[in-house]
Amino acid sequence: MKKIVIDPVTRVEGHGKVTIHLDEHNKVKDSFFHIVEFRGFERFIQGHPYWEAPVLVQRLCGICPVSHHLAAAKAIDQIVGLNPEDLSVPAQKIRKLLHFGQVFQSHALHFFYLASPDLLFGVNADPAKRNVAEVAIEHMDLAKKGILMRKFGQEIIRAIAGKRIHGISAVPGGVHKKITVKDRDYFLNSKEIPSVDAMINWSSEIIQFLKGYHDANRQWLDEFADYPSGHLGLVNKENGFLELYDGNLRALDSNGKVILNDIPNDDYLQYFNEGVEKWSYLKFPYLKEIGKEKGWNRVGPLARINVCNGIETPLAEEERIMFKLATNNKVNNKTMYSHWARLIEMLYCAEMMKNLLNDEDILSNDLIRKGERRGEGIGIIEAPRGTLIHHYEVDDKDRITRCNLIVSTTHNNEPMNQAVRWVANNVISGKPEITEGMLNQVEVAIRAYDPCLSCATHALGQMPLEISLFDNDGKLIDEKKR
Repeated sequence: MKKIVIDPVTRVEGHGKVTIHLDEHNKVKDSFFHIVEFRGFERFIQGHPYWEAPVLVQRLCGICPVSHHLAAAKAIDQIVGLNPEDLSVPAQKIRKLLHFGQVFQSHALHFFYLASPDLLFGVNADPAKRNVAEVAIEHMDLAKKGILMRKFGQEIIRAIAGKRIHGISAVPGGVHKKITVKDRDYFLNSKEIPSVDAMINWSSEIIQFLKGYHDANRQWLDEFADYPSGHLGLVNKENGFLELYDGNLRALDSNGKVILNDIPNDDYLQYFNEGVEKWSYLKFPYLKEIGKEKGWNRVGPLARINVCNGIETPLAEEERIMFKLATNNKVNNKTMYSHWARLIEMLYCAEMMKNLLNDEDILSNDLIRKGERRGEGIGIIEAPRGTLIHHYEVDDKDRITRCNLIVSTTHNNEPMNQAVRWVANNVISGKPEITEGMLNQVEVAIRAYDPCLSCATHALGQMPLEISLFDNDGKLIDEKKR
């Protein structure tokens, strides 16, 4: 048996590797996407006071700490006796503004810094060229807007949470401070940074750019890593529209059939199990009723656009309609369409940030509510990469006794493995020689999910990559390094 190893997978947050097993005819026998890091947050958070959870768990991630902060906060709200709708209106809106800023900056980071080099230069381009520095050289206006868009989202986070990374906003039952008039005006009409109106306009421009890219590369984008899957996401409790902060869980199968019908967050354990495999530290969530083999779901922008009935902001809704028309309003199982869906969400976030910045409620001092103490709390939110679940149990001394976290990339574990298998079988299988472009296509398929494997960032330029090819006797017959 021959084995191809890609270690590490590049331009993703964190560290993972891929192994592809070939027979004596170079036909793919199997493939695996391994998550090789172990992180023990579920265990070492035990024993801490419950009110520390929103601060502690955001250390899981340097890219999307706000998502963990808010998911934990929603769970802790329940422990102090409050459901999401029980919080004051100003507290809810401030949290949502924080969350939209987080999703906006994270999507900008992924598209402009990590994904765009493959789209702009092609999957077979010189690896030394596939980075954001080269994007800035050859597409300066695009890169500049991407950098400033990410900065805008980070500035929203700083204004609310005190700093761009690992700040603090949410407290049990609400938020600890309001938005000031000065901060609000900074985003609406300051000359120091582009305004929120510029963010809306630029988001629309980038979508038009990507739609043009789709028109020019339709066949490849339609065929590459296209495979059936379920799709899971939160939807608005009243109208089934796109919901990022608080909603019901909905899932569709690959044909559009509802397989999880808008269930409340508190019931998630009745419907989900997590499988394990010996070759990865990452679990494999699936719907109990369907089973592990077919009950897995994609999460993230593509899934959210698939499961929702609409989007409440006008520009993003118009783009959602156009997106759906690309597949004749059928469920979209095409992995590379994730980037288009991600940009639609960026536009939605920009529109929602403008709405909230113009809302007087965010200037209110009505920030905290209290309820009757409970022993358990569940918080579910849509992180940039998909559905994020935090679940805590506490004892009568206020200490956390149990913690269960299902992060977005965990949901996407099996979908990413399916993507690796698709590339292995359709691009690599039966080929006599390993090429850089072939290996990069494996990574392109993974990168479409924007996985946050341990939420670390990689250095600019070449990453260490070793590929080894072994014969049936385990003898090394080919090796490439970069």
